[in-house]
Amino acid sequence: MTTDEIGSRAARYGRTSASNSTGNTPSNGGKKPKKKRIFLKIFLGLVLLGVLGLLAGLGLFWSYAKDAPKLEDEKLSATVSSKLYDANNEVFEELGAEKREMIKPTDVPQLLKDAVVSVEDKRFYKHSGVDPIRILGSAFSNFKTGGLQGGSTLTQQLIKLSYFSTKEKDQNLKRKAQEAWLAIQLEKEKSKEEILTYYINKVYMANGLYGMETAAQSYYGKPLAELTLPQTALLAGMPQAPNDYDPYVKPDVAKERRDVVLYTMKENDKITQKEYEDAKATPIDEGLQPLKQSNENRKVVDNYIKEVIAEVESLGKNPYTDGLDIHTNLDMNAQKRLYDIINSDTYVDYPDADFQVASTVIDVKTGQVKAQIGGRNIPDDVQLGSNLAIETDRDVGSTMKPIADYGPAIENLNYSTGRIMMDQPTTYEGTNIPVTNADMQYYGALTMRKAIMYSRNTTAIQTFDAVGSDKSADFLKDLGIEFKDLVAANAISSNTSDLGGNKYGVSSLKLAAAYAAFANMGVYNKPYYVSKVVYQDGSEDVTETESKRAMKDSTAYMMTDMLKDVISGGTAFNAGVPGLIQAGKTGTANYTEDDLAKIGASASSSIAPDSTFVGYTPHYAVSVWTGYKQRLTPIPYEYWGTASDVYREMMTYLSEGVSTDDWVMPDSVIRSGSELYVKGAYEEQLLPSNSGYESSSSWENPVSSDPGTTSSSTVPSQTEPSVSQSSEAPATSTQQTEPSSSITPPEVTPPSSDPPEESSTPPVVQNNSARRRPSPD
Repeated sequence: MTTDEIGSRAARYGRTSASNSTGNTPSNGGKKPKKKRIFLKIFLGLVLLGVLGLLAGLGLFWSYAKDAPKLEDEKLSATVSSKLYDANNEVFEELGAEKREMIKPTDVPQLLKDAVVSVEDKRFYKHSGVDPIRILGSAFSNFKTGGLQGGSTLTQQLIKLSYFSTKEKDQNLKRKAQEAWLAIQLEKEKSKEEILTYYINKVYMANGLYGMETAAQSYYGKPLAELTLPQTALLAGMPQAPNDYDPYVKPDVAKERRDVVLYTMKENDKITQKEYEDAKATPIDEGLQPLKQSNENRKVVDNYIKEVIAEVESLGKNPYTDGLDIHTNLDMNAQKRLYDIINSDTYVDYPDADFQVASTVIDVKTGQVKAQIGGRNIPDDVQLGSNLAIETDRDVGSTMKPIADYGPAIENLNYSTGRIMMDQPTTYEGTNIPVTNADMQYYGALTMRKAIMYSRNTTAIQTFDAVGSDKSADFLKDLGIEFKDLVAANAISSNTSDLGGNKYGVSSLKLAAAYAAFANMGVYNKPYYVSKVVYQDGSEDVTETESKRAMKDSTAYMMTDMLKDVISGGTAFNAGVPGLIQAGKTGTANYTEDDLAKIGASASSSIAPDSTFVGYTPHYAVSVWTGYKQRLTPIPYEYWGTASDVYREMMTYLSEGVSTDDWVMPDSVIRSGSELYVKGAYEEQLLPSNSGYESSSSWENPVSSDPGTTSSSTVPSQTEPSVSQSSEAPATSTQQTEPSSSITPPEVTPPSSDPPEESSTPPVVQNNSARRRPSPD
């Protein structure tokens, strides 16, 4: 390489360095401008996408908004009530049709304005119908907490109440777009004061009341302008969930909501700290007046209406705002008679005014609930209150035996009505816990028919063990009854430690529906209140009867045949109606030893917390529970038969002019003498027995009340228990005769008595049932 070449390269290097120092030529070969160009293209692309997205969004918004309904004053001010029809197509209630007290914008108290705006839309006077700040704030809050806080303004809420469904599932994009569009249009046409007044006059306020002025007059007996701060705050907070914030039904929840309103008013500088504290300390019921019934029928049908509303809401509809024609299964005449029987002394003698009764009447062919009363002597100011007829927290006692023990035994083991059972000292399987009878006696050998007729506990437990808890649970489930854990104690009691919100256990409603399956030859119909819902557009939802075969017709017929004897000569002889063919079962619960100690009663006291009767004809099933709301208030012995008294009076009415049909024995059943057998199992049950059964002359019976007494001592001329010996028998005078005084041996040699199947798990008796006194049933 020459010296000139070296110099030339050096010169070129120097020029390059100089260029770099002045910034004219990049040292990275031009890569930096290239990156800038890429970033610029990405940015411009995102902007373009954003613009396109915005245009698409606006186009979609407009496509939805252009189909929005027109603003009308009538829509903004009107409420849409729903009509309830009985089975004869007569209107018996109109939800939301109460007389409304309208208020003018100039008459709205400032205190109410401050309360409503503070809790619902504190930027109400600043936005134009839609509040982007509120929307972004609620979106951020929902993202942060996982909640569902809404971003609707008061104006949007008014539009929603006037034009759209309030159900969450209906809040789709199209609806939200139309709601926002109409809110913006409304803000252009009406002043803020007018919009706020529309809202105050329109909102639902529970108990069939619309508008805050109406609520003020009904709840406090004075206009809005005269309400105190805590009273105003209560009303302002109710519209979001009126039934939940009802001070008559849920005072604790109502107070929480009222206090939230007061807090927002304080935070919005509408009240002082002292005003807030004083109002918060005010009792929620201060100034509340008794509610007046909407019409004379309301008190009679209130419990029924509550269940109708619940059934309609399960369809996703709001009976207070959707303007529905709701056709129900209610037999108004039957409902009135049931109400009169329970709420007067004309038909039945009650111990006192606090004594409670719950009853359900079901059409056995359809499952339609024809009448229902969920309480006695309900105060006038209670609407949609507690319905004891659907509650499962009380014990139906021995009415469990046909559905948990004997029915499953016929169904799964082909037991005959003449099967010989041993009423003898028994324990819960796998334990040493004794099972005793109400009279602390044992009758030795007797047929299943007699065991049911006299409601023996020992034979029920033995039968439950033989069937097995799994098969018993399956049988019950097919009848609409479930227990989270079915245990041996449920053979004679419906007590359970887990109610699951009335999912588990037995209520008057469930009991009537279950026994209706016996009456319907084994076909179970799910009970229901609403037959049809007609919408404003003329479309309708018709309720179809949900039917299924729950048991063989042989099981149903044989069970019915035995339950006839319970009324004709057993523990329910006072339920009999002359000339009427019917069947039924009594059920009387008991107290634990701990309960008796709290009550201050001895173990020999003739008291009970619950007494139940369920009976049926080929047409109707009627269940009746009796007791006190406070379980530790006992039913005296002489009123244990009140449940069957109520049943008798109601069934007498229901059977007027109705044919007294008997059930027709199916081909699957064979009668031998007075007993019934499942066809196909009959010949097997005629084989010689190894059960140790002897003739009636040598039947044994202990008369000692000692639970440890065995049946080894022979007594001459064994007799059946008289009705007066059974603590389940009502102590009332009737025209019925007492049962025969001697047990008659079965017509055929009884089948062999195989040892019962071992239960996989020992029974864990719930609710201290292990230490329960023997059930009076």
